[in-house]
Amino acid sequence: MRNIDHYIGGGAHAAGDRHSDVFDPNNGGVQARVRLGSDADLQRAVDAANSALPGWAATNPQRRARVMFKFKELVEREMDSLAHLLSSEHGKVIADSKGDIQRGLEVIEFACGIPHALKGEYTQGAGPGIDVFSMRQPLGIVSGITPFNFPAMIPMWMFGVAIACGNAFILKPSERDPSVPVRLAELMTEAGLPDGILQVVNGDKEMVDAILDHPDIKAVSFVGSSDIAHYVYRRGVAAGKRVQAMGGAKNHGIVMPDADLDQVVNDLTGAAFGSAGERCMALPVVVPVGDKTADALREKLIPAIEKLRIGVSTDAEAHYGPVVNAAHRQRIENYIQMCADEGGELVVDGRGFTLQGHEEGFFIGPTLFDRVQPHFQSYQEEIFGPVLQIVRADSFEEAVRLPSDHQYGNGVAIFTRNGHAAREFAARVNVGMVGINVPIPVPVAYHSFGGWKRSAFGDINQHGMEGVRFYTKTKTVTQRWPDGSVTGENAFVIPTMG
Repeated sequence: MRNIDHYIGGGAHAAGDRHSDVFDPNNGGVQARVRLGSDADLQRAVDAANSALPGWAATNPQRRARVMFKFKELVEREMDSLAHLLSSEHGKVIADSKGDIQRGLEVIEFACGIPHALKGEYTQGAGPGIDVFSMRQPLGIVSGITPFNFPAMIPMWMFGVAIACGNAFILKPSERDPSVPVRLAELMTEAGLPDGILQVVNGDKEMVDAILDHPDIKAVSFVGSSDIAHYVYRRGVAAGKRVQAMGGAKNHGIVMPDADLDQVVNDLTGAAFGSAGERCMALPVVVPVGDKTADALREKLIPAIEKLRIGVSTDAEAHYGPVVNAAHRQRIENYIQMCADEGGELVVDGRGFTLQGHEEGFFIGPTLFDRVQPHFQSYQEEIFGPVLQIVRADSFEEAVRLPSDHQYGNGVAIFTRNGHAAREFAARVNVGMVGINVPIPVPVAYHSFGGWKRSAFGDINQHGMEGVRFYTKTKTVTQRWPDGSVTGENAFVIPTMG
């Protein structure tokens, strides 16, 4: 049985006797055990970070960027092995795993430009002989708590920017698929990062609470469910930390009567069912405007869904693989039953799907509901599986209102050929990220990622310049170099604009 240890101080750290099983979702078997850490393990990581931090913070940004360039090269070299390792623990198909890694690397590419991103502001002559300038300095030790659904991308979203800014980073990945995060830390060491600057502590709630309470950890970034995000935010802020906590989602796709339905169906099958729907930017709700649009969309969706191929992670022809574990599969099936009991029309039922030769795998087929109502609990909550709900709208106004009134506000998309409708929708909808004929509107790495309402707690988004602001503090310096003639009462005065 393979054991997965912490990565502390530049090497594996095996301590403690609490473990959690890591499954292979393709066959349902236990493939490894991950060590669950304690306060003592976290303290060891903090001690190593404190030892390494002064030297790293003093390293000039250009040299930090060189480590990022080398890390990017190493990850690209290891792309195939990392993707297979990721798929073996998560269940997503290899193509999706490579996409997971690549989207993380795009933030590493942004971090390679950190010398430019850290440039401050400068004003010459703010007062008589007085100049003012600002600088961005690292916070110190920061931490990230990441979910199971993107075990490569989200850690790189966090530690890439944080480390490039001069911080030390302690990562607590999901205990469901921890191997890739540990491997990424090893590659950072190989790229030349000093020991103690990137460390991985595995664990459960005990480790999360230890991170939130530790006085030496200055900031915490979190991605997960909304209830836990709110908990992380409240506890972290109460401990005096800077916190960004990204929560759940229920993203809507608005389909206007003039939309290209063939393109919409193609986009929906990928956005709703890709990666088995285990994405916070999935599109699990489609809102056709008008019954004519809804009927035509449904007619095209059914055969497209029936053509989807569900297979093992290594099946190159599969559109998606199994979900992460048996408990999550049961949760999804419970939501399917809930929606049916609430009165949703079950058009395609994905329950009971099995794959020959992999009967014990955590597979579930694609599910489609029609005539779902906004008061349904199954609509109000995040299912996080391959389930698409059709919520019919009578008008454009109702289509704007549905995602705007929902408790989540992560992403939304509108499909239309009408520029005015798209512009009006983007301006009015109460959601943080908007796609116009783009089903999964995840911003590129040099912009920032973040939702609204119960999809995000904290006021600074992830990656891009928002990430730089989150992982740094601004220092402003007002300076004067007086000549020898300045004496007496004029020697030290508060500068004015005079």
